[in-house]
Amino acid sequence: MKHVSQTKKLLTVLMGGCLVLSLAACGSKGGNAADSYPDKSIVITAPSGAGGGLDLTARALSKSLAETKLAAHTITVENKPGGGQAVGLADFVSQDPKDAYRLFLPSAPLIINNLKKEGNSPQSFRDLTPLAQLTEDYGAIVVRIDSKYKDLPSLFADMKADPQSIILAGGSAPGSQDHLVAMLPAVKAGVDAKSIKFVSYDGGGEAMTALLGGNADVLATDISGTSEYLKAGKVRVLGVSSTERLSGDYKDIPTYKEQGIDAQFTIWRGLFGPKEMPDYAVKYWQETLKKLSESEEWKKSLEANGWENGFKSGDDFTHFLEDQEKLIQEILTSLGMAK
Repeated sequence: MKHVSQTKKLLTVLMGGCLVLSLAACGSKGGNAADSYPDKSIVITAPSGAGGGLDLTARALSKSLAETKLAAHTITVENKPGGGQAVGLADFVSQDPKDAYRLFLPSAPLIINNLKKEGNSPQSFRDLTPLAQLTEDYGAIVVRIDSKYKDLPSLFADMKADPQSIILAGGSAPGSQDHLVAMLPAVKAGVDAKSIKFVSYDGGGEAMTALLGGNADVLATDISGTSEYLKAGKVRVLGVSSTERLSGDYKDIPTYKEQGIDAQFTIWRGLFGPKEMPDYAVKYWQETLKKLSESEEWKKSLEANGWENGFKSGDDFTHFLEDQEKLIQEILTSLGMAK
């Protein structure tokens, strides 16, 4: 009996030792994942077509991370256009919520898709992990260079007289970013926003093509997406949604307010991870993006694209998103488009 008892004690000690080793191994594995992250390529999903503001931002981010050597592995950009960013968002959310190697780069429509009466997505920023806001941009109302319109008052006068006679194009769904860029000043100018003929495209690039090809009379977009067309003498920007005039290529463009229309609108873009992104990956990206925001390479990229450095992360970014949601809810309510 004594021998059996000693054997049981020995087995108990051995099993306890194995358990300790097993737990240690698990802890080591978790630690290794955090220490080695990222150890393979990253994919950034831009929920728009090529050539628009989101696509340009995602590619500028990838390029600057490589130039600064802040990213040790390849970062590729994947375009997922459709539904005013809803297609890209739905696809991203449907995949592994813990995958730390997938990132998502949207703009304002991400948080308003589910606020509209006819919202095209049930998801919002709460289905993702906010990492950081990267840029701030402004809206622009654009026409072809041969257009009869030279300013916003003349455009809105015709829209007010006969809204259906003018086709307005944008790279997002009704009630989303590009639509609001034009609707806000139009409403302030006395135009019936519900009567405006708005045609949505899968990204600013496609919408610009429609304008230049004569399939639209006016384009609502972000100012940074107009740069190459302005330089080439293909378009005229009637107004920009900033609080004061911008510099560089945009210094001669009047604001909405300068033309007697009291409306401002800021376009932001930020980076998100999946909803259950590991804490170590969240920490890595917040620290990395903070360093990037302070780098000369990123500052040059911002200047080249007409963007402003809107860096926010952590609680600051989350609170900003919550405030934006309230603001856009108010805007949609004023347009009769809120739920």
